[in-house]
Amino acid sequence: MSNIIVVGCGRVGSQLANMLSDNGNNVCVIDKNPATFANLGRNFNGSTVAGVGFDEETLLKAGIKDCDAFAAVTELDNANLMCAEVASKLYHVPHVIARLYNPDHERAYMQLGIDYVCGTSLVAEETFSKVMSGHGAHIDTFGEFEVLRFSLDLSSCKNKRTIRVADLERDHDIRIIAFERSDGSASSIPTPDSILYEGDSVLVCVRHELIGVFSRYMHD
Repeated sequence: MSNIIVVGCGRVGSQLANMLSDNGNNVCVIDKNPATFANLGRNFNGSTVAGVGFDEETLLKAGIKDCDAFAAVTELDNANLMCAEVASKLYHVPHVIARLYNPDHERAYMQLGIDYVCGTSLVAEETFSKVMSGHGAHIDTFGEFEVLRFSLDLSSCKNKRTIRVADLERDHDIRIIAFERSDGSASSIPTPDSILYEGDSVLVCVRHELIGVFSRYMHD
């Protein structure tokens, strides 16, 4: 059982909180408007705290010090960003997710290392999937494989700022599905000879049991 905080109790937040609670997790919901807690329904088994999701006193009441995962899903991008930054940087919550409304901010979220869900349809389901996967790069699961999207980290490769797709695939038994340059200048489906650069956004298919080893290539 994980301890999870959900900030925002609108349609998405209340649905997400119930999904997580029904899955056996200890869930606390934060919202500045106590009236929104009615959205959780009578069968919600978690707790609620009225307050702002980046306020220290509110977060301590919600159990931030023992929090395993944190999802900020209010209707304001700036509020979600602030909540995510506080949970990640100040309280070092292992897994933090922010809802993103404006796709123009997507690259900034990635560069800041903030895991996010963008779009209004099926947001609760996708955030639920990310929380339960246990890692921020998760996109989807296919049997024993997972599809991940992340910013490429080559700091573990001595004096290397680039790596060939074939070398990365061969050494780690993965498949690079697609990549996008860090400056947004180009995106492509790679060939074995394609070169990846530090900071490139990559879409990768990897076996579950290999994620731990391969995670050194994922920016935090």
